[in-house]
Amino acid sequence: MPGESIETRARTKDEAIRQALEQLGVSRDEVRIEVLEEGRSGVFGVGSQDARVRVTLLEDDIDEDEEENQPGFPSAQAQYEEEEEEEEEEEEEGNGEDESAVAEMQPGVTDEDTEMARESLERMLDLLEFPNVVTLASVDRDGDVTNIHLDVAAEDTGLLIGRRGETLANLQFLLNACLIPKLGRSTRLIVDVEHYRDRREQSLRGIALRAADRVRRERRPLTLAPMPANERRIIHLALQSNPFVATESTGEGMERRVIISPKDGPAPYRRPGYGNRRV
Repeated sequence: MPGESIETRARTKDEAIRQALEQLGVSRDEVRIEVLEEGRSGVFGVGSQDARVRVTLLEDDIDEDEEENQPGFPSAQAQYEEEEEEEEEEEEEGNGEDESAVAEMQPGVTDEDTEMARESLERMLDLLEFPNVVTLASVDRDGDVTNIHLDVAAEDTGLLIGRRGETLANLQFLLNACLIPKLGRSTRLIVDVEHYRDRREQSLRGIALRAADRVRRERRPLTLAPMPANERRIIHLALQSNPFVATESTGEGMERRVIISPKDGPAPYRRPGYGNRRV
């Protein structure tokens, strides 16, 4: 949650920061870093001291006041919004395809297709002069679409991920755009960087649960910050069985966001009291 912070120690400042980011499940641009102790190596190990840092989460994805949000520049991922919003509506309505049926379907890609995708991403990153190792993580089916999951191992993962995954999303879009003529629109490439998407999903589930608890207590709707369709689906699924709140999406394009509302409606208006006055 916003303001949450942890302190870590390690032999070097960079190692302490890396450990803190892994514990919080976020990237470097989502936190504020304070170096409490620089650390020193000492002489022959004598007088050495670990570095100590405090890492604090900057902000949550809860949008307190929609009017204060200024629309940003549309990313390349926006071009996928229309198709993803259709999938999101299915999640909201609970009409997703039976999981067992999906599991029985065989992925419609070959080993040559997956190797071409892996090599294409590797070459793309090489052209950007970004040292990397790309591996095939898995292949699965999501309805009529076959997903090829690729994972990137790199040194500066924060640079490749970008703020809330924007750079990673744009890289994924470019890779899909380049390979659509060869793989077709029924195949989707999903790019991850050292399991960032898993950590982001856990973070979003936490945001959803905290927001739902707040809506339950205050009995008034709460609007989350704009998110891409795949992240909105995570919010919908996390709260699908919650007996106290309901979710819906509103807005257009990159400004589309999730609203979490109490199922029994907002709290009734009460006139301010003026104390207990006897007549």
